[in-house]
Amino acid sequence: MSIYLAEFLGTFFLILIGGGVVAGVLLKKSKAENAGWNTIVVSWGLAVTFAIYAFGSLSGAHINPAVTVGFAFVGEFPWEKVPGYILAQLLGAFAGAVLVWIYYIPHWSKTEDKIAKLSVFSTVPAIRSYIHNFTSEMIATAVLVFSLLFIGTHTFTEGLNPLVVGGLIMLIGFSLGGTTGYAINPARDLGPRIAHFLMPIKGKGSSDWKYAPIPVIGPFFGSLLGGATYKIVYKNELYLKYWIVVGIAILIVILAVVKSLQPEKNN
Repeated sequence: MSIYLAEFLGTFFLILIGGGVVAGVLLKKSKAENAGWNTIVVSWGLAVTFAIYAFGSLSGAHINPAVTVGFAFVGEFPWEKVPGYILAQLLGAFAGAVLVWIYYIPHWSKTEDKIAKLSVFSTVPAIRSYIHNFTSEMIATAVLVFSLLFIGTHTFTEGLNPLVVGGLIMLIGFSLGGTTGYAINPARDLGPRIAHFLMPIKGKGSSDWKYAPIPVIGPFFGSLLGGATYKIVYKNELYLKYWIVVGIAILIVILAVVKSLQPEKNN
């Protein structure tokens, strides 16, 4: 099997299971309705685990453009394969989202909440504040890539690694997912958002393209930050490009803090 097909199928599986559980929790008349955030986080972690079990030996199962770019940035993955991986991941995420729509077809017309319908496909911030939402996605993805890199330095009992990574996804979801829904994966958000835009979903609202850059650019920059931090801390590689990324990240955090200290404007 081609490595690009493996990335397509891995991301397809991720979105089918991950998006499927969100649909089950949020859409009306589902037997899983109102099962809650814990159900969603655990299911996403298990979806990642089994995607890695299925395709990790073929392509590494990045199933995430941010992971692909972050690894390439620090020399752990060849840049020439990056475009093909990202395209495969985006297409896989789109296809997975389309199948989720088909699977839950009877439930869309029973659900009036347009935000709930969008949330099946893409992330929606709990509190809309672009600088803070960007910071959340940046930090959460930095933790992801940093952790994946140091996990890779350890030798686990054969077959255990995917479970460790799945546990990492759950941990990030429980601790850092409450602000934005933790996209931490540009394909996971953008591919399904395009599906939401194109599919004839009954009663759907806006695909919220104004917010769409946040869960794409935030994770991409976060992946650079995670990779740079790993190289500085673990490998003592003090290259200028790593310090530039860290410096920009610090400025973004400072801007977010300053923004939060400003008095709110009365509407």
